[in-house]
Formats: sequence, C-alpha cells, structure tokens
Amino acid sequence: MAERLEAWDSERVLSERVLKVNKIDTIVEPEKGSAELRSPASDRAVPTWHAKRADAGWEKRHGWLSALRSYLIIDPLIWAYTIFLGTISLIASLFDRNGRIQHDLARFWSWLVMKTIFSPVTVTGNSSALTAGVDGKARVFAVTHASALDIPILYVYLPFQFRIVFKSELLSYPFVGWHLKRSGQVCINQQNTSASIGAIKSSLKSLRHGMPLVIFPEGGRTRDGQIQPFLPGAFFLAIKAQVDIVPVALVGTFELLPMNTYHIKCRPLEMRVGEPISTAGMTMRDLEAVSAKVRKELERLYYQE
Repeated sequence: MAERLEAWDSERVLSERVLKVNKIDTIVEPEKGSAELRSPASDRAVPTWHAKRADAGWEKRHGWLSALRSYLIIDPLIWAYTIFLGTISLIASLFDRNGRIQHDLARFWSWLVMKTIFSPVTVTGNSSALTAGVDGKARVFAVTHASALDIPILYVYLPFQFRIVFKSELLSYPFVGWHLKRSGQVCINQQNTSASIGAIKSSLKSLRHGMPLVIFPEGGRTRDGQIQPFLPGAFFLAIKAQVDIVPVALVGTFELLPMNTYHIKCRPLEMRVGEPISTAGMTMRDLEAVSAKVRKELERLYYQE
C-alpha cells in the first residue's frame, strides 16, 4: 500500500509540474514580441547581436543573389536530405530500440545541412562540459533557441547521443515529426498534460541512467534575436535527476535563419559553452533560483563581445 501511495504521489507531482509549465507557457508567448532586453548588470536596454552586425553593414552581403542561392539551391537540398534520410530513419526505427542508429542518421543529416549552408561553427568556452554521455555522467544542456538550424548545430557539435525536449506541435511536420516520435525524444503535449506524464517519467529514468538531455528553456524560438523569458518548469527534470545544467549559447543563428523566412544567410556561427551549474541537494523549492542562475549565465555568454 505504501509503495502504491508513493507511486501515485510521484505521478501527481509530475502532472502538476507539467500543468504549471503549460499555464506559464500561454502567458509567456504573447509577451515575447514586446519583452525588453535588459542587461544583467544594469537597467539599460542591451542592443542585440543582430543590431550590432546590421550597423556594421553585415546585411549588405545578403541581397537578392543570396536569396536566390538559398531558395533555388540550399533549401531544396535540405529538403532532399530530410526526405531521404527521414525515410531511412523511419525504417530503422522498426529495428533500433535504443535510438542509436536514428541518432547517427540525424547527425549525418545535420552534417550535410551544415556543409550545405556554408556557416562554420566555432566552439568556445568550457569544452570539457561536452563530455556528457562520454564520461557516463548525464547532464541537461540548456540552449538558446533562435533558429530552426539550431538543431543541426547541436547534432554535429555535441559528440554523444542525447534526447531533446520538444513541443507536440512538431509532430505535424512530415519526416521531422516522424523522426522525433520514433527516436525516443521527449514530447510535451500542452493540450493534454496527462499524455506527457509517460514521456517525462521516461526521460527522467534516462537521465538517471546517463542519457544527456537538451532543452530550450525559452519554450520556443525567439522572434527578435533576444533571449526570451524562461518557462519556470524548464529545469524540473535536472533537479529531479540531480544532474548538472550546462548553459549553451548559439550565437548568429537568428541572423542565419530567423522565423518566417526560408532565406538562409550564410555566415560564421559560434557555440559558447558555459560552466556546469550543479543541482546537487536542490529541491523543487529551488526551481526559480536555478532558472535565474542559468539565465544569467546564458545572457553573459550570448551578449558578450
């Protein structure tokens, strides 16, 4: 009886946490377009990386010739990679129980994409934090999210198998959604919180057994190149599993491919890796403090010169 009560209580807590995230998410989304970026050290608005590049005349390199190259060459190639490798991934899912083959296919797809868009990535910061999954110690990677091309960067430059937390809306995308569903990624259903319980419990179990997890704490892509408000429940799994959180800032991806366009503007990119933030000994009461600490580190990485 005691074991049943404990299991029921654990599931209830998980449900409440997911529900809280979903409620906050509906509040955060309308604010994203008008949220003013503030420096951690002052109350003055901080200019975005995009604005600085534009002031320097960076955008002059991406005129109509760049648009034609993207629409007629780069975009069709990416769709061809997606359809071909997505089909293979779907077939492989029938035999691949741990997702290793599908992860390798996703990484190969990402490598092809990165080679096609001519946008070299420089990894800076604490590269030793990228040993998760290699040293047997799982970590949660909190990553800024400004572009659909963030995913290929992570698959190429995180040298281990991992899982991604994503919204159920992505399941409607052909091939991409099929891969996400069949490769063991963590789907959060915002309309049906009870449907997310199984995915959350499974990801928690995977974390405790050494499988790294990638999350986008902003809850979605930024529309203006600025770091958006975090979802309060974003680091729930990290605290429950008592694993470190590694902040990762992807710089330049908003300028590469922002929302509502297919014009890929080839440019150098940077992946900045911060120091791991420990959750050892923390409880759900520390959730807001952990979120604030991770956000401060991501802002430092993202906006530094």
